[in-house]
Amino acid sequence: QVQLVESGGESVQPGGSLSLSCEASTGTVRAYTMAWFRQAPGKEREFVAAIHRSNNGIYYRDSVKGRFTMSRDNAKTMVYLQMNSLKPEDTAVYYCAAGNTILSSLRRADAYNYWGQGTQVTVSS
Repeated sequence: QVQLVESGGESVQPGGSLSLSCEASTGTVRAYTMAWFRQAPGKEREFVAAIHRSNNGIYYRDSVKGRFTMSRDNAKTMVYLQMNSLKPEDTAVYYCAAGNTILSSLRRADAYNYWGQGTQVTVSS
């Protein structure tokens, strides 16, 4: 059973930074494509970033490139999302996801099998 637990969400001012963490059950981070998605109130869940299992490539949605950095630790049990220069439009519940996801489906929420419970990020002055 794959388990994912996110942490690190909180309220920050515009321009601030946050670091989200996702603790995964043993072996998950190495075996699966890992991703971060987010969902704002009244909106669909959207792709933020992912590390694909086939090539270890890291992919981002355009609006977070240069501001967000996704990484994983050497023990392959944690993934992180470092978020800098946060904007009000980054406000959402952020979810960690894992799946046997092909590269062409990387940005699709329905391509992931496992999800965490989410952590709230609020960017407001």
